Amino acid sequence: MAGQNLFFSKSDLAYAELRDRILFGTLPAGSRLAQYDLAESLNMSITPLREAIRRLSSEGLVTVETHRDVRVSVMNSNEARQLFEVRLSLDPTAAELAAQRRTDDDIATMRAAVDKLLPVTRQWGEEALTAHRAFHQALYRASHNDVLIRLLDDLWDKSDRYRRLGLELPPGDEPRTRDLQEHHQLVSLIVDGRAAEAAQLMRGHITHSLTATAISALEDREGIRGT
Repeated sequence: MAGQNLFFSKSDLAYAELRDRILFGTLPAGSRLAQYDLAESLNMSITPLREAIRRLSSEGLVTVETHRDVRVSVMNSNEARQLFEVRLSLDPTAAELAAQRRTDDDIATMRAAVDKLLPVTRQWGEEALTAHRAFHQALYRASHNDVLIRLLDDLWDKSDRYRRLGLELPPGDEPRTRDLQEHHQLVSLIVDGRAAEAAQLMRGHITHSLTATAISALEDREGIRGT
């Protein structure tokens, strides 16, 4: 980590640390950021921390109510649905391109990632989420479209809060064996170059994701009838 610090400003480091804390739920949705306490814990002045907060605000992860009153953005069904809709469009594209462009190295990476998967359930928690992300990242990189990869990585980050919410709901206790099977099927389709089928399976995979479960729960909580 010390070697990496040579290449980043304190603002960059504050941004990365706060972003991780927000996405992992260490800083809960709606909580107030104690800026001076955070700056002290990060061993830096308030200026780079405020620069980091401005970046996080531009991403919608924090809400700046006044110069001193900053809160982690609340989770809501509207944001969850928007993230879901974009992934529903882009993930199938990544799967289709991966089936057309995958290399031998890509195949080896995907197979190694799929072998480490665990059911994304409350029982397995963060370990399962980490393995799940590694698999999808391997698939995205097999598309060999750098713009698409960056977009999907960002969407994945922002969807993490909603995945974790999904784990806390009743479906979070289900075995989710369907998900595991679909990951293996996706690898087979991509290896065989069956692009259209890979895209179709990915669309169904996203449709039944934990984010979709979170949307329904949030809509019920907000009194919104889903369409």
